[in-house]
Amino acid sequence: MTEMKPLHWTPAEGVGYSVVRRDDGGMTLTFTDLSDATINHWREFAMEHLLGADRRTRNLYDLRAVKEIPEKAIRMAVEANSDPSARNIRVAVVVADEKVAQAIRNVAALALPETASAMKLFTNMDEADAWLSRPLDQIP
Repeated sequence: MTEMKPLHWTPAEGVGYSVVRRDDGGMTLTFTDLSDATINHWREFAMEHLLGADRRTRNLYDLRAVKEIPEKAIRMAVEANSDPSARNIRVAVVVADEKVAQAIRNVAALALPETASAMKLFTNMDEADAWLSRPLDQIP
C-alpha cells in the first residue's frame, strides 16, 4: 500500500470549510459558506495540492450546507479543475438540491467547456460515494 500524502491543511479564522483525508487517499472538503475568505483560502489550498498531484485520487466536495453558490466560486472551481494537474482526480460534488446543481452546470458551461478532472454533480451522498468508489482506472 502506498503512503498517504500529507494533507497540509489548517483551519483559518473566518474560513467556512474543513478538510479531512479519505481512507482511499483523497480528500473530503465540507463547506459551510462560500464567502470571499473561504473561496480564496480554498483556491490557494487547491492549487498547492494540484502542484503535487502525482497519482490518481478521489475528492468529495460536500456543499449541501450552502444554499446558493456564487458565480465567482464556480468559476474558481472550474479553473482549478481545468488545470492539467487535475487529470488524475475524480471529483464528486454534492449539493443541496437540483436547483443548485443546475445553477452550477449553467455557469460551468459558460466558463470553460472542459475540465481535466473527472467531475460529477450529485444531490445524494450515497450516489456520490458509489461513483467515487469505482476503480480509478475507470475515470471518468
